[in-house]
Amino acid sequence: MSAAERAEYERLRNAAGVRHRRLRYATASVLLVLTFLLAPLAVVAAWVDSEVSDTDRYVQTVAPIATEPSVQNTLTDRLTKRVVDNVDVAAFTTAVARTLQREGAPPPVVQGAEALTGPLTSALNSAVHDIVHKVVTSDQFAEVWDDANRQAHAAVVKVLTGEGSSTVQAGDGSIDLNLGTVVDNVKQKLVDAGFDQASKIPDIDKTVTLLETDKLNEAQDAMRLLKVIGTWLPVLVLVLAALAIWSAPAHRVALMSTAIGVGVMMIVLLVGLAVMRQVYLDSVPTTALPQNTAADIFDTFLRFLKNSTRTVLVIAVITALAAYLYGPGRGARWVKRAASSGTGATGRTMARHGLRTGATGRWLGTRSKWTTGIAIAGGALALVLWNYPTPGAVALVLGIVLLVLVLLGILAAASGTAERPAAGDAPVIRPG
Repeated sequence: MSAAERAEYERLRNAAGVRHRRLRYATASVLLVLTFLLAPLAVVAAWVDSEVSDTDRYVQTVAPIATEPSVQNTLTDRLTKRVVDNVDVAAFTTAVARTLQREGAPPPVVQGAEALTGPLTSALNSAVHDIVHKVVTSDQFAEVWDDANRQAHAAVVKVLTGEGSSTVQAGDGSIDLNLGTVVDNVKQKLVDAGFDQASKIPDIDKTVTLLETDKLNEAQDAMRLLKVIGTWLPVLVLVLAALAIWSAPAHRVALMSTAIGVGVMMIVLLVGLAVMRQVYLDSVPTTALPQNTAADIFDTFLRFLKNSTRTVLVIAVITALAAYLYGPGRGARWVKRAASSGTGATGRTMARHGLRTGATGRWLGTRSKWTTGIAIAGGALALVLWNYPTPGAVALVLGIVLLVLVLLGILAAASGTAERPAAGDAPVIRPG
């Protein structure tokens, strides 16, 4: 080709390369935006799916509710009121007064009998409250709570889909817990304590509102949708993120951008949960639930969702730092030099004391990229196989991976490779 033809060829080639890079940037950008938008929804969907499909997970979620002091106090007050309201103390004192009057008792005695309504009501309320409190705070109540929730998990699924039955029920704008077993237990305790008339107490309202919201129907619709996509949406997010990183011209930068973006979205989700908590507490009337009880129930029910969000956030931060350390930045170079110096010094010390790794160390030294990748992949696989990993689990796996990398670096540096000495010099033992 002539000079002009080659110049034209290079111009067209550069133009094609620019268009190709722009297309890759555009594709990666679209995939990243989809990843960021779907990441919080994927975390919520996975949480809902675990609560619906995993009975043990659901029981772990609701078990602490029975031991929350605020919940126990609320249940004690509600059950006490319902039991006492079904005892007509005024009718009893009126009947006693009439009997005394027919028997010719002095008027002061008759009036004194009628005046016993208040003290008897107070004494009955105090006695019933003590007995109910002992029942609600007992280990037996916690066991009954767990067993009832475990056996009624199918009913919980129906609640999440808008169909209530059994122990847990979906009411009109609320989610209620049926405490029939506990109420019957309280009545029996009253009879055992000497209140024989307690056995004649008629059936009372045995439901206690756990969650109340005027948006229950919309929430149930969302939960049904999340149940369907709970399994595959997280997989889709991972696939989109992988495609974005693969299609981007700079894979390391794309990985770091993906991790930072997902981390930011997890922070947004945590803020959103905090806002939703406050909105929920403001919407719950104090006549339905005291503020502290509603807050404890909300926090307990959503604690695993918050833990999952924090776990993804920690993984995103670690991934972003790892992607940065693989780059040419000044900070990354300093960290890598410091790590290499530390493992090298330890390996050379081992070699000087006769603890040489020989061919194994040299093999590790020449394949450090492969061994590093295998160690990181092993850590990632451990998190994937871990059943509901927590931030603590992520920190543990990270620590193990770092320890393995340090050991590999030391073993590679302790190979004791003998370099060919210069004339007149003694042989030098230097790690490979």
